[in-house]
This record gives sequence, C-alpha cells and structure tokens, in this order.
Amino acid sequence: MILGLVNWMQPVHGYDVRRELLSWSADKWANVQPGSIYHALRKLAEEGLLREVATEQVGARPARTTYEITPAGKDEFETLLRRLWWQLDVPPDPFLAAFSFLPALPREEAAAALRSRAAQLKAGLEQMAASAASEWMKSKPVHVGWSFELWMARAEADMGWCLRVAERIESGESYFPPGFPADFSQR
Repeated sequence: MILGLVNWMQPVHGYDVRRELLSWSADKWANVQPGSIYHALRKLAEEGLLREVATEQVGARPARTTYEITPAGKDEFETLLRRLWWQLDVPPDPFLAAFSFLPALPREEAAAALRSRAAQLKAGLEQMAASAASEWMKSKPVHVGWSFELWMARAEADMGWCLRVAERIESGESYFPPGFPADFSQR
C-alpha cells in the first residue's frame, strides 16, 4: 500500500501518505496502522525501495521528509501488485478457529453468537451502504465504489450463512461427529 501510494503521489510526505490511507479506511481492511506508516517509510528507504528527496521543517512543526520511489521500489511494487491480482490469498479468519469448536458451546449460546455476528455484519453493511451513497463517495474513483460492493457482497454472504447455521442449530440438527459426547459443552 505504501509503495503504491508513494509511486502514485510522489514526491510525497509521510503525512500525506498517512492521510490518504486513513481516507481509504485502510487501517480497517488492509491492516495498515497509522502509527506504523512513518516507520515503514523509513524502512523502505533503508531497503532502497524509496528515496528521501528532502527534509524540511516549518516553524515549530516536526521535520517532514519527502519520498520518491526508486526503480527497485517500482519493480517491487509491480511484483507485489501482480501477485495480489493473480493469486487467490484467503486471509486467516479467527472466527473459523472458534467455529471449529462449535460443540464446546451450548446450542443456545452458539445460535445466539451467530445471530449476534449477523447483526454486527448488518450494522456494518448499513454503514457501508450509507458511505457508498454519500457525497464523499462521489469524489472517489469509481473502483473505490466497486471495492465497497465487494465488501458488502462478502458481508451479505457471511450474514446469510450465520443466520442459516443458527436456524439449523436451533432446529436441533445434529452437528456432533459419530461417537462424540453430546454433552461436550458441559465439560
């Protein structure tokens, strides 16, 4: 993300990279934490992927370093970009670890947890839909709206699955493997 933004916006200060990433909410979906951006810029410069163009200080403000991407940085960005476009990489989902132990929860709690997850997803969908329909979105490139559509489709699918599984649990459908103690949740 940082190499791509420097390539796109160069020459650019770390503050502008941070502001752009936050305007994209990248801290939520790309695991780019605002506090790590300056460290990442310095590290990328140390690795020869970025070049410090200038450092300036205005008044009592902290010094601001301007960066540009190097040819090696451009090559690295293009390699990473194409790998992410052409390879399916499903990120780990901690929920799946919890779901693996479904029999460890009482049925009522498991169903309630799934319904709660669905409600949280619905709230996120409503927020995303409001953002997608806002004036803010009108100032963004069209592909930003398309990424919102992808997130919303995934959330809708996840929400529907949670509600279907909650119904199956509540209906009494068995989900214990053969020979598995039915009172496992009481252990």
